[in-house]
Amino acid sequence: MAIATLLGWALDGLLMLVLLWLAWRVLACKGLFRAVVLFIAFGLVLSLVWVRLDAPDVALAEAAIGAGLTGALLLSTLARLDALDAKQDEDASS
Repeated sequence: MAIATLLGWALDGLLMLVLLWLAWRVLACKGLFRAVVLFIAFGLVLSLVWVRLDAPDVALAEAAIGAGLTGALLLSTLARLDALDAKQDEDASS
């Protein structure tokens, strides 16, 4: 029983460190695509934290909305920004 408690604490500590590292990497990242991918990974790890806190409904919402929908919207916006930049570069060269 004590070993299971110790392993639980170790897993919680590891999840905390991974969340802190991902948050720092998202904020310090220079590339937008990499930042979006790290943000999606942050949402997925955060949903694991919610599972560990015995809140499966919040975990499902975080995975679906926080990582899934928001990540897809950010990737879509990034694609539109790249297309807009390409169009502006084309217009400037002609």
